[in-house]
Amino acid sequence: MADNDAPLLIKRYASRRLYNTETSDYVTLDDIAQFIRDGREVQIIDLKSGDDLTRQYLLQIIADHESHGENVLPINVLTDLVRSYTTGVQSVVPQFLQMSFEMLRDGQSKMMENFSNPMAAMPGFEAMQAQQEAFLKAMTGNWKGAGGKMGEGGAEEATAEDLDEIKKQLADLQAKLSKMS
Repeated sequence: MADNDAPLLIKRYASRRLYNTETSDYVTLDDIAQFIRDGREVQIIDLKSGDDLTRQYLLQIIADHESHGENVLPINVLTDLVRSYTTGVQSVVPQFLQMSFEMLRDGQSKMMENFSNPMAAMPGFEAMQAQQEAFLKAMTGNWKGAGGKMGEGGAEEATAEDLDEIKKQLADLQAKLSKMS
């Protein structure tokens, strides 16, 4: 099995065919794009010269997608990129783009975390959750297996008296709650 942390090495032959060194077969630009979408880093090397062609092929993949109607880059962004190559500002543009994409990626991952628990984004959710946990711990602290003293110690079981006491405490709490509302 290949190490997914190491970049997938693709060799370009003189015939311009691309060879996957892990699977020992030829690949297309679409295959390389899929490797990248799957989270794999890719490095494309010219077999004869040893030159790194990764940037050139990644740009080709983007150009192919853009030309087939999958427009991700607005015209004004493309225009500004072309302008940045003709000005002395080109040293700032790569860092800006990299930071922008990192912020986008971070925002997407935070959004996905909130989708898994939409209540977590609600103000005061953590405090409410802590109160609920404290209430449950107080209510079930003496029950076996509930994480309280007896539950940690093992074999002692709740007696009928204990259950009656818990029922009484629950009734008192319900009465207090009904007075509050």
